[in-house]
Amino acid sequence: MDGLECSEIKFSKVSGTTTLRFDSDYYKKEYLKIEQFVFTNKDKFVTINDKNLHVDASAFYPSLEPYYNTGTIPFVRVADVKGRIDYDSCVRIPEMDERFSTLYLCSPGDVVLTKGGRVGTAGLITKPSYVTRDLIFINSSILSRKDYITLYLFFSTNFAYKQMIRSSSMTAQPHLTITLIRDLLIYNYSEEFKQTIAEYYTKMERLNSQSQDCYVQATHILENALDIHTSDFPRKSITTKSISEVCGRWDAEYYHPKYDALFSTLSKHKTMPLGGSRGLVSIMKSIEPGSEAYLDQGVPFIRVSDVDKYEISTPPIMLSKDIVPNIKDLYPKKDTILLSKDGSIGIAYKLEKDMEAVTSGALLHLTVKDSNIVLPDYLTLVLNSPIVQLQAERDCNGAIIQHWKPSDIEKVLIPILDMSVQREMASKVQESFRLREESKRLLDLAVKTVEMAIESDEESALLWLESQK
Repeated sequence: MDGLECSEIKFSKVSGTTTLRFDSDYYKKEYLKIEQFVFTNKDKFVTINDKNLHVDASAFYPSLEPYYNTGTIPFVRVADVKGRIDYDSCVRIPEMDERFSTLYLCSPGDVVLTKGGRVGTAGLITKPSYVTRDLIFINSSILSRKDYITLYLFFSTNFAYKQMIRSSSMTAQPHLTITLIRDLLIYNYSEEFKQTIAEYYTKMERLNSQSQDCYVQATHILENALDIHTSDFPRKSITTKSISEVCGRWDAEYYHPKYDALFSTLSKHKTMPLGGSRGLVSIMKSIEPGSEAYLDQGVPFIRVSDVDKYEISTPPIMLSKDIVPNIKDLYPKKDTILLSKDGSIGIAYKLEKDMEAVTSGALLHLTVKDSNIVLPDYLTLVLNSPIVQLQAERDCNGAIIQHWKPSDIEKVLIPILDMSVQREMASKVQESFRLREESKRLLDLAVKTVEMAIESDEESALLWLESQK
């Protein structure tokens, strides 16, 4: 029965486990192979409990949304954990009082794991951060740097992921529990291996930092060229408008003085609307097939949660190639800018190559009409900058569910700078992405090396890593 997904398990074996799981998913062949491998290589593994590591999660706390972006401490949510923690997408909150005593503040070196959503996705805390109750954290206070780095890399392996998925709580969706993580078998590295991998990881961190520096330099060039510094915008929230100045919106938020300051500054420069017949881009909307069309195999389906301004994460959802006729017409092409209009609005990402995937209807496809007027990399930088983010905020204020209407998106004003300045910024952005891609490659190699050490031995794994240089 090797060609079939069929396993025969004795009842005594099932009833002797702590999970008491009888469902077929728990006894898939791939999971049984891992179980047998661990049994025959016991000396390679220990549990989190064996390491005396503290595993926990934030308990219930009041809603934090009123505090979003009112402080300086990152609040890490499930969507921010994408293999690496995307601190750019994190909302910032102030230091919380006793009402929020169950909200946990993680320290650099702590490892976090997503309970739901992308179950078992690992992240490494690199700055003091509050974490949502939908994340499990492993406290690293008793660990050295090389210990918490290699622990994080282990949880990034397919070996760890399959253990977590297998033993996750099978309700409507898989869900991790603290008890599961405490009992999880982790790889017991040698000190020499940990040191080598930690040094390699440091190189990856250095490249990632250089990438961030390049992107920040590009944003500074933009701000200086336009003389727009949002930190200088009015903080007061009181303004007076005449009836003649009211344009269909009567809510006070729409007329905040900071928006007046933005448009006053933009009026000093040449601008063009983003879309429309006289705009910079043509705009195409994709499809929204509905959850009933979601599959485990097929064409990747990219949603807003899979996109940030730096990359597209591997989507967990697929669609049938027959979901629509001529599905290839929906595949985004090189230099297409994806712009989110729902949920996390205003996220822009430019494709570096053609992609065989379908995007959600919440991601608009922007195609630059004339690159002699505006470069795609420059336009993407502007879309992600406060210049456009403030316009998006103004358009969407007051909505219960965040939605940016395409008709408003077309009217967004884009400053048109001299082409030499655009090229300078585009060069910085491209260098940032090159460094980030190399950093990601090194991270993938480190994870692969750990997987090889588990499956084979550390010496051959390190020899393979050395050959990849």
